[in-house]
Amino acid sequence: MATQTKPATGAPDATKGLEKQGLRPSGEVHWNLVAPELMLAAARRGEGEFADMGPFVAVTSPHTGRSPNDKFVVREPATEGDIDWGKVNQPYSAAHFETLLADVRAYLDQQPELFVQDLRCGADPAHRLSVRYVMPNAWHAAFVRNMFIRPEQSELPTFEPNFTVLHAPEFQADPARHGTRTSTFIVLNFAQRMILIGGTRYAGELKKSMFTVMNYFMPKEGVLSMHCSANVGRRETPRCSSVCPAPARRRSRRIRSARSSATTSTVGRRPASSTTKAAATRRSSTCPPRASRTSSRRRRCSGPSSKT
Repeated sequence: MATQTKPATGAPDATKGLEKQGLRPSGEVHWNLVAPELMLAAARRGEGEFADMGPFVAVTSPHTGRSPNDKFVVREPATEGDIDWGKVNQPYSAAHFETLLADVRAYLDQQPELFVQDLRCGADPAHRLSVRYVMPNAWHAAFVRNMFIRPEQSELPTFEPNFTVLHAPEFQADPARHGTRTSTFIVLNFAQRMILIGGTRYAGELKKSMFTVMNYFMPKEGVLSMHCSANVGRRETPRCSSVCPAPARRRSRRIRSARSSATTSTVGRRPASSTTKAAATRRSSTCPPRASRTSSRRRRCSGPSSKT
């Protein structure tokens, strides 16, 4: 979908529309603002600043990446047997979730402004989910608006979310009260179809949390979930560019370096030995090759999301 630059019409009243999410905001609520409006709001609110050539820059410290050790899944009967519990999928009690949910709602209700984005996760209508993001920062709203699929304006008045994400980046959890590991939390509740994110400004949590949801539901529907981008090349052939883990990327670089030294004659470079060549051949399947740069210029489609 092309970037929408005109404001949507028919947005819900600022004081209404979030009752189903259990919110009663006292401040102004901005519904489905388009990118230019969000960037102007972010600048007005002092959330960051514009860098050279126009990109908006915001500081996310102390978190400059995701916090996997602070991610939890509420343990409940409907999904308990489907989840591989452990260090990755840490169980979280329903009682602690209710306490945390009440405190996050109270925090959001007190914010002077809230930004709501109604979006789609997944391109195929048969499998996609509808997600409503509620957050106090405009730049985070711009991030999810860019990452997920935007409904047509005609669909917004009747939009009903399958999942809700309540984002409270400045809210700090109390481990003793909320049962978290630290003040940071990403808690997924499949029974209530809700995600709570707080104690972190890192925007990637907003994306990855919904990808986790899709990774749970899609295999149940006979669909292989994959964190990738799907592009169309010059010959209209589809190409998938998967995200390769960092260790595999490093191995891939060493492989390419070994191949280069074995085939290129360069002054001062010693040719690779036969052992190096053999090792490079054995490891060549550890990471798929990068997708062609030319294909990325073409239109994008999606699996779980329009972008990764």
